Amino acid sequence: MRILLVGNPNVGKSVIFSQLTGTRVISSNYPGTTVEYTRGYLNLDGERVEVIDVPGSYTLEPTCKAEEVAVAMLPYGDVIINVVDATNLERNLYLTLELLERKVPVLVALNLWDEAQHKGILIDAVRLEEILEVPVVTTAAISGQGMKRLIERLPEARTGRVQWQTTDERFATVGRIVREVQQVTHRHHTLLEQLEDLSVMPVSGFFLGAAVLFGAFKAIRFIGEGLIGSVFEPFFNQVYAPLLEKLSLALGEQGFLHSLLIGQLVDGKIDFVQSLGLLSTGLYIPLAMVFPYIIAFYAVLGFLEDFGYLPRLAVLLDGLMHRVGLHGYAIIPMVLGLGCNVPAALSIRNLESRRQKFIASTLMVTAIPCFSQTAMIFALLGRHGGFYVAHVFLTLLCVWVVLGLLLNRWLKGFTPSLLVEIPPYRIPEFRVLAQKLHLRLTHFFKEAIPFILAGILVVNLACFSGLINLLARTVEPLFRFLFGLPGDAATALLLGFLRKDVALGILIPLHLTPEQLVVASTILAIYFPCLATFLILWRELAWRDMLKVTGIMLTTALAAGTFTNLALQQYGVLVWLSAAVAVGILVVLDVLGRKKAVAVQEET
Repeated sequence: MRILLVGNPNVGKSVIFSQLTGTRVISSNYPGTTVEYTRGYLNLDGERVEVIDVPGSYTLEPTCKAEEVAVAMLPYGDVIINVVDATNLERNLYLTLELLERKVPVLVALNLWDEAQHKGILIDAVRLEEILEVPVVTTAAISGQGMKRLIERLPEARTGRVQWQTTDERFATVGRIVREVQQVTHRHHTLLEQLEDLSVMPVSGFFLGAAVLFGAFKAIRFIGEGLIGSVFEPFFNQVYAPLLEKLSLALGEQGFLHSLLIGQLVDGKIDFVQSLGLLSTGLYIPLAMVFPYIIAFYAVLGFLEDFGYLPRLAVLLDGLMHRVGLHGYAIIPMVLGLGCNVPAALSIRNLESRRQKFIASTLMVTAIPCFSQTAMIFALLGRHGGFYVAHVFLTLLCVWVVLGLLLNRWLKGFTPSLLVEIPPYRIPEFRVLAQKLHLRLTHFFKEAIPFILAGILVVNLACFSGLINLLARTVEPLFRFLFGLPGDAATALLLGFLRKDVALGILIPLHLTPEQLVVASTILAIYFPCLATFLILWRELAWRDMLKVTGIMLTTALAAGTFTNLALQQYGVLVWLSAAVAVGILVVLDVLGRKKAVAVQEET
């Protein structure tokens, strides 16, 4: 038996799916597309039943790739649970009527029931069931209300008796049903609803957005540093270090196995950052320096997602994103990329056109550092002062803007308007946030730690074979001339292909000046994405576009590294002034080009 969850976007389908199947799910691309759907399993009276969360759709007359996939999946379902937003019955019932016309067994889940009551919306669910002639169950999926009743009534799902109608006839039928079953009582706006309005207004939305992002990163830093200082560093220093010291004595300081597992001792002791052993640096960097910030980031991101702020941020930044050839919803991959580039690369598939996917992928992997990398940049440069940290991120911001403007001018095509459903603000459920955090942290352990250990292993083997020394001597003249870096920094660039955060950690034993650390950090931030992200983008973009993205990244890294070296170590403010003039000219040309295009359209 196969159950399909079908409904409009943002009606709670994914929450109902999670309630039915738990957290162990499988995500897949529909064959021949990049549209993703999720499937899991439900134990129904001893039978293992497959449950599929179908991509959100407003109609069975497709207007986009996601709706095409939703329609294509319908014939493979034995039962359809039509998830309906009780706070917006009129919009949702159009899809319900289309499903009933298909003559497939349907059960209606009238979700967000609690929120509808809070808004003064009263729906006669019994009368709605009589009209539709299929079971109707009221649910509040976040709290679990009605889920048991939904499962109990699954066997009652049946085909409707609605005959095929035209679009106008369906809208007329929806209007008659709503008038008969729904009443809306007068009430005053709540504080959350007033905040919803302020969030999308240009002036108040900008300041509110800045405050939200500032508060989010302050919270991430507070939580991350708190976990490091109170949990992870004490564990490694007081519990784990004595165990490694005993192992070090047992292995002997000069042996190959000691160098591989423990690394090199610093002043006769294990240094978790500089030793470069699999069991020392290989575990300390991802677990003690990166993982606490990952916990904090995903906790804050999950809250903003469930609260409903991210779609409003997309609407607010739609104008800016159009300047770089994207629409506002592309801000979601950028925000996700600040946590980890892997889920950001996966989310890019939701953009409509190949052009948008190419631009978003290029900007994300080139100018958006993941949070583990950001944490290492703060760890490397923070002790030298905020100026050096700010320089790295200001350079990345300039790269993002300039590269976006250039790609938008060079690539043919257009950017469609933003069509995104904005859900109301909702107070997130702690249990749901915890489940989402657990899934994302599990993904981090599966994706990050194996690559970090592999990277440490590669570096150790390269050191023993002499390959690193050979590479350093080969590229040293180029590194010194363009970047002002010693040849040993080639080790970090080599490892950056596996894990950028570890590559940044390898810069510490080189004893670079703050200016050199800024140059190296900037290059690594722009340089190739980690292997996991690269493989995902290779699959999503195909090899030709991925090679183009790679060429753009390497060229940009070369230019940005040279620029940063000149700005910090040689010509200082003159380089920044020249760059500012160049960017200003580019922006003016972009504005004039848009005005000319609009004038031509008006004439025609």
